[in-house]
Amino acid sequence: MATETRSREMRPSPEAPTPEDREFSFSSDDYAFLRAMLKEKSGIELGPTKQNMVYARLAKRLRKLGFKSFHQYIEFIGTPAGVDELGTTLNALTTNLTKFFRENHHFEHLGTAALQEIRGRAASQGRRLRIWSAGCSSGEEPYSIAITLLRAMPDIKQWDARILATDIDTEMVRRGNEGVYPATALEGMEPDIARKYFEPHGTDKVRLAAEARNLISFKHLNLIGNWPMKGPFDAIFCRNVVIYFDKDTQRVLFDRYANLLVPGGFLYIGHSENLFGITERFKLLGRNIHRKIA
Repeated sequence: MATETRSREMRPSPEAPTPEDREFSFSSDDYAFLRAMLKEKSGIELGPTKQNMVYARLAKRLRKLGFKSFHQYIEFIGTPAGVDELGTTLNALTTNLTKFFRENHHFEHLGTAALQEIRGRAASQGRRLRIWSAGCSSGEEPYSIAITLLRAMPDIKQWDARILATDIDTEMVRRGNEGVYPATALEGMEPDIARKYFEPHGTDKVRLAAEARNLISFKHLNLIGNWPMKGPFDAIFCRNVVIYFDKDTQRVLFDRYANLLVPGGFLYIGHSENLFGITERFKLLGRNIHRKIA
């Protein structure tokens, strides 16, 4: 649909060949079709200058499948035989930029002020805690949430605590569920966190400890599609995701988030995002942390 978060920030792509040097023909009509398809299927809008990026990301698929042009590829993904390839196309066109504890002030707030309020509601609502990482990418954001809860809640085993992690990219969901990362992902992390919540896994890799993995359910979800979950959630993380949606889509999305949050629940969004002119159902608490008010 953005860790810390899925963030779905568009990274620079490897330089693509000029139209004259391209292996596959790729017309402006082909690009317009793929832009429209991505918008329809995921809500993500590609700018008019991303044609080289799209070519670079999909050329390998054309090569593997034996197509001679993007027109042939587009025709294929529109057939029943190309349904699975359509999912691969969407995965290729959505970028995942993420790391553990990105925008760490959000996790600090969750582990202090937010949990204090959630604990205060426990007497009337039972020891139930639900957090949603919407656009979880390869899992660094929900695992950062899990570690935050484990550190701040020594009594967490006495709670019904769960984290839902969703993403439109099926490969990211698979990787997040696996919980395996290169050892370099721990660079810059507090040593005590790295020691306690990560374990060696093969050569130059680490895996999240079972106590963190067991808190999270990874699911494939398109944010502009149907949502099977009922909530309510105490907090929702949706960071660096909606910058790729138009304003109308953002209005619908944040209204749906508000509907799934408990009264006073928290919404965490990315550093380049804001709710001004989008919704009046949240109050800004500071540093892209919002509280549901309606």
